[in-house]
Amino acid sequence: MRIFQLQRYSAIALLVFLTIHMIVVHYPPFHIDFSRIVERMAQPLWKAIDIAFLFAVLVHALTGAYMVLTDLENIHRYRRALAWAAILVGLFAFYYGTVTILAFQPPA
Repeated sequence: MRIFQLQRYSAIALLVFLTIHMIVVHYPPFHIDFSRIVERMAQPLWKAIDIAFLFAVLVHALTGAYMVLTDLENIHRYRRALAWAAILVGLFAFYYGTVTILAFQPPA
């Protein structure tokens, strides 16, 4: 798959996830506080949505940064190293974010 296609697909996913995020978190019909976030994060569905959102953000951001950097003539020869650096940063960030989301437990 070409990188620009991957970024377009991640942009569509971001539109979906950002819409859900804005409706649920920023424009609810009630006052949102930590107790409501705890209720939501106790549900596996919301954890899965947050992990998918994290994945879409990382794919979109890292492919975008890679494309911008490889457009520069001086950097073009380091294309393979930049690709591996983006992959490693993405894997680390995805692992760290996923572990953080899954480790969240409501206070007893």
